[in-house]
Amino acid sequence: MKPSMTNRIASKTMRRILVTTIVLTICAWPSMLHANSLSSDVLSMFPKDVGEFAYADLRAARAFSWFPQLKEQMLPARFRQFETFLASAGIDPNSQVEELAWALVPSAMPANSLAAKNAVPQSDEVVGVALGAFQPDTAEAYFKAQKLPVVKVRNYSLYGFGSGSGPGDLFFLFLDSNTAAFGQRQELEHLIAVRYGEEQGILSNEDLYPLITSANGSGIVWAVLSAPYTRLAMQQLAPETTQFPAAQQLVSGLRAMTIQIVSSGGIEAHFEAVCASPDAANTFAALLSAGLMYQRYQIANSNPDLATLLDSATILPSGDRLDVRLKLTDDQVMGLIRRNTFAITL
Repeated sequence: MKPSMTNRIASKTMRRILVTTIVLTICAWPSMLHANSLSSDVLSMFPKDVGEFAYADLRAARAFSWFPQLKEQMLPARFRQFETFLASAGIDPNSQVEELAWALVPSAMPANSLAAKNAVPQSDEVVGVALGAFQPDTAEAYFKAQKLPVVKVRNYSLYGFGSGSGPGDLFFLFLDSNTAAFGQRQELEHLIAVRYGEEQGILSNEDLYPLITSANGSGIVWAVLSAPYTRLAMQQLAPETTQFPAAQQLVSGLRAMTIQIVSSGGIEAHFEAVCASPDAANTFAALLSAGLMYQRYQIANSNPDLATLLDSATILPSGDRLDVRLKLTDDQVMGLIRRNTFAITL
């Protein structure tokens, strides 16, 4: 695959995950501010070198009238087919899955460790854990009857969706009656190895784990992004900032980003970018403000709901951190959905 194509795929993948996180986060009601925390047992199973880690409390999200429409608009066709596949085995993702945690793992990274840490990913793989009430025996009996591709890893059966041999094929397994995992085979094998203590897990990630600990339990959806994924996110959130000569250098210095909900006289989405220095945070705040203003005027007539959302943005530097806060009402969410704002396809 040509580099230009892989860049577009990585960028669009990041945009889909990021927009999902933004919208679900900023639309929570005050009564849902104290969402579930992801248990340390589940968190500790994830591989060490992830590019993004995110969590969604689906029980809370399903309480909103707009959630089904948003999910239908945003979910890639491939994952809708995967949900249909699970439903055919008696697993209803819309009711049985209560919590979802997932990570994007960059692939095809440079061999040099420093370069691998800072390089923008050309592609990535997904690994996730779904929590709920499952019936593994019934589901596995169905999978076997359908003669689905199956791979044995230790005592686990990984059931394939597709041929089971393609590099992008997804696999699914039960860890127990309340925990299921999904993703590409390689990443699931890493997850199992971490579970058995054979590989280091995300708790050993010195850059992201402290931020994950801080974000955990902060809302119905939260996410933590590594430096490369933060740069991709900024390109999607405010592409106009790249028109400024100093923007590229500032973006390249970003170290991480967290996305979570905060309460301050209302419901807000809180984006916190970790910059290279306090001076960089101050400069970036000015550039981002100018970029959002430009975008707001560009879409004022074509998408007034999104323009109103941008009007509500506050951008404040604090030390080496850049805080961006947004407010959005339930009606604004429905307006954005009606305009197909979040329909992103590869």
